Amino acid sequence: MKSTIVAGAALAFSQARGANERIRVGIIGLGGRGVGAHIPSFENQKDVSVVAVCDPDRQRMGNAAKTIESKFGHGVEQYIDMRRLFDRKDIDVIGNATQNYWHGLSTIWACQAGKHVYVEKPLSHYIWEGRQMVNAARKYSRIVQCGTQHRSENKFIEGIKWIREGNLGKIKYITAFANKPRVSCGKRDTPLPIPETLDYGLWCGPAKNVPIYRDRLQYDCSFDWNTGDGESCNQGIHEVDVARWCLGETMLPSRVMSIGGRFVFNDACDVPNTQIIYYDFPTAPILYEVHNLPKAKNSKEMPTFRGERVGVIVNCEGGVVSLYRGVAWDNEGKQIKSFDGGGDHFVNFIDAVRSGRREDLNAEVLEGHRSTAVCHTGNISYRLGKKASVKEMRAQVEEVPLFADMLERMLKHLEAHEIDVGARTVTLGPWLQIDRENERFKNSEPANRLVRGFYREPYIVPDMS
Repeated sequence: MKSTIVAGAALAFSQARGANERIRVGIIGLGGRGVGAHIPSFENQKDVSVVAVCDPDRQRMGNAAKTIESKFGHGVEQYIDMRRLFDRKDIDVIGNATQNYWHGLSTIWACQAGKHVYVEKPLSHYIWEGRQMVNAARKYSRIVQCGTQHRSENKFIEGIKWIREGNLGKIKYITAFANKPRVSCGKRDTPLPIPETLDYGLWCGPAKNVPIYRDRLQYDCSFDWNTGDGESCNQGIHEVDVARWCLGETMLPSRVMSIGGRFVFNDACDVPNTQIIYYDFPTAPILYEVHNLPKAKNSKEMPTFRGERVGVIVNCEGGVVSLYRGVAWDNEGKQIKSFDGGGDHFVNFIDAVRSGRREDLNAEVLEGHRSTAVCHTGNISYRLGKKASVKEMRAQVEEVPLFADMLERMLKHLEAHEIDVGARTVTLGPWLQIDRENERFKNSEPANRLVRGFYREPYIVPDMS
């Protein structure tokens, strides 16, 4: 069966199927996650089949359709506009691998159309938007899984259970970190040419339709505030989610503060590539740090924290646990416990779709919203910050020794790149007090404007409350 592009009306639909019958999937967003993860992860499950794909770039969409035909032996329908795919009554599930600025609206549309959704992380582009995704899932009784896949890995499940059982006493603090190498986005003098195969207005969707001055359109949109949320949310959602899960916290922190900047690259992107954040939870603080630059100028090695490039370290009264390594030590440094084992997040999702119970999900949309919203709070502090002296930075964090130590590590890292940290090159965000019940900030309208977000007509995220 050959693939065909459908741009118009909905196709005829089949009758509702039983829990043990074939589940039909539509994939929206056909980049690395859509093609490399969603398609095979659905196709390789029994009685699950991808029947439609969608992307505003016809070339990416066509390549994905060819991949499905060659690897899995069947054709798929192709849609430029996801709304036409959602019109199909015979599709049960949406694999949402769009970029995160599209996650909110597309997931709500899918729920309204009666589809269950596996949506990639970070769940939302704004805090308010994430709450509307939860509201939509509840209103339409949909199964919605967030792609924070550590929730389905036995190593994390067992490690966190062991910690929360009190085997090392109370948690004192958690350090989460991501030292992932990134390269410059580039800085063009003229706008990036948009491929003829791409409907750029549809690609922009809720984001501002503006010229692009970076070198690459697709993935680097994660590093532009218009369409992305930076490394502390793009990657940080994984670590923050594991840390918050470990604490058992179900709301935002009481307050938050961030320090950082975008250094060395001098490019068209505007999110920080070096950043530290203090999430002040009632149970215990979570400290997060991002380093996208190597250890030092001309070095090829990345920074590490306690020997790890990316991870979550839980400091307890009676010892320390590395959740990414799956190892626990006592206070004398003796290894006392280990955890291992993986899991399949897509299988968990399909199992929940079949059971019809959102309680069976390992990363139900509400959990995804809670963790993503935490990440957004740190970025909001950063975005409201101002360039500061080292003296001003140290004065603002001196009451929090753990964060003061993290600041000194960051300053030392920047100096290794020959950055003059004394010349007001670093952005110091304010301490922001949070109204945890209402997912807003106290006495900061600029912060609450970033909670609510910005949308472009006609791609407005609806209020689902």
